[in-house]
Formats: sequence, C-alpha cells, structure tokens
Amino acid sequence: MLTPPFLKAGDKVGIVCTARKIDRDELEDGIAMLKSCGLVPVLGKTIGAKDDQFGGDDALRAQDLQNMLDDEEIRAVWCARGGYGTVRIIDAINFYKFVKYPKWIIGYSDITVLHSQIHKLGFETIHAVMPVGIAKNTALSKQTLENAWFGKPLHYHIPASPLNRLGQGRGELVGGNISILYSLCGSASSIDTDNKILFLEDLDEYLYHVDRMMVNLKRNGMLRNIRGLIVGGLTKMHDNSIPFGKTAQEIVLDAVAEYEYPVCFDFPAGHLDDNRALIFGRDTSFEVNERGAKIYFEAAES
Repeated sequence: MLTPPFLKAGDKVGIVCTARKIDRDELEDGIAMLKSCGLVPVLGKTIGAKDDQFGGDDALRAQDLQNMLDDEEIRAVWCARGGYGTVRIIDAINFYKFVKYPKWIIGYSDITVLHSQIHKLGFETIHAVMPVGIAKNTALSKQTLENAWFGKPLHYHIPASPLNRLGQGRGELVGGNISILYSLCGSASSIDTDNKILFLEDLDEYLYHVDRMMVNLKRNGMLRNIRGLIVGGLTKMHDNSIPFGKTAQEIVLDAVAEYEYPVCFDFPAGHLDDNRALIFGRDTSFEVNERGAKIYFEAAES
C-alpha cells in the first residue's frame, strides 16, 4: 500500500457528508480540533444539506466528495459522520486524480465503503473518530488520530481478554464495519483479506444478524487466509425473545474456530468513546500473549 503525504501545519482538511445528514453546529468540536492542530477546515456543500436522512441527495454527496478528492489544496478528507449512504455514491466517484495526488481519507463505520474502495487502489487510509460527537471521544482517541495523520509512531498494548487466541502475525491491516464488509461482498469494493490482519467492529445489530454476516464472510473466504483478527467494539447488540445463545464475541470466535491465527478481542476502536486510530493498509505486527495484545504499525515514509 502507498502512504499519502502526512499532514503539516497549514494544510487544508475537507469535511464532507457521504452518508447521514449533519448540521454545521454538530461539527464545532471537530473544527476546533483541526484548528488546534494548525490545520485549516474546509466545509463541503453537503454540510447542512438534507434529503430525508441523507446529507443531500446522491448527486450532491457524490459531487462534494469528488470535489474534495480533486482539489489539490485539500490534503485530507475527514468524513463528518457515518450512518448509511456512502455505498449509494461510490460507483459515481472518479479516483483518477486521487491516484495521482493521494490524500488521507478518515472515518469509520459507513466509511468502510471508502476504506475498502481505496485499498483496492493501493492506498492507506485512517480508521478513526469523526467530527460528529467528537467531544465524547477520549483524549487518547483524538491523540492517536493526530499521530496517524502527522506520521508519528502508532503502537498499542491492549489488556488480555478471556476469549483471546494466542499467536503472532504480520500483514497489512484491513477491515472495518462488519455490516459494510458484508454488504460489499461480490462487488468491486470487496476487499482481499489474504495474508492480511483483519479488523472488525459493529453497532446495534441483532445477534443472529452478526452470525449471518460472519458466516457470509467465511463463505466468501475472507476469514480463511488472514494472519490475525482484531475485534473492536461490538456495541449495543440485541437478542430476540428466543435467545441466540452466544454473545457477539462468541459468534465471531465460532466463525474462526477452525483456523489457527491469533485473535484479539476488546480492542478500543469502533463505536466507542475510546475509538483509537488504525492505519488501514499499513504493514502491522500483531502479537497476542497471556498478558494481552501488541499491535505495532511499521514506520512509513510519506
């Protein structure tokens, strides 16, 4: 994977809505964070736009993202929020200029669509907090985002989880939201997980839905040849009146039971206040032992 240029003071960062609508006043804390880093926020036309639940209709959201990708003065695109809708516009986006002049794409949840599409093009992206609700995110989650976009070292030591599976692995880190990865299967945006470290997280799903999605990822071969699995937040899960019988974590572990790579649970990333930055596409060393998990991102020049 190629590394986009790291940010520096004075760089412009575009904020766009590719999915659910958002008002400008919901971005004040994110804008303040950019300014505190010496960066210049540039708001897209989708900020404040409304089309039912979306931040403007598909054409507006696609054009807004396209403009940010094509503008050489914009050095990163920070997606305002997730929700749903990015998949509706992804096929309308022309990445020709992005490939010539790459920039950081930042976000999580529904933004998994962009992560996956851009990984197919061979570029790193940042899975991290977004401007909406950032006041609730921990100081550490915001600091790790700054470390990622400024090119500073990024390493994690995570306490042990009883469901962890021990071992070591190394490979490019890929993945994101389970529901989105599931929805992309069979499309041009579906990622290749072979020899990669896979990260998974999700929010607000019924347990049987999680099982269906994990079975589908398995049937698509996405769990077979990975070098390790990092499981982040599986947040606010639901059960039916007839219990499914397993937790979301147990469902994930069951889906990979026949494989032998290391598995880490409870990594602080996803729909959590402590949503720490991950560099998707970066070579990553991953170790799970009795004391916990270690995740080291290899240094990259940009």
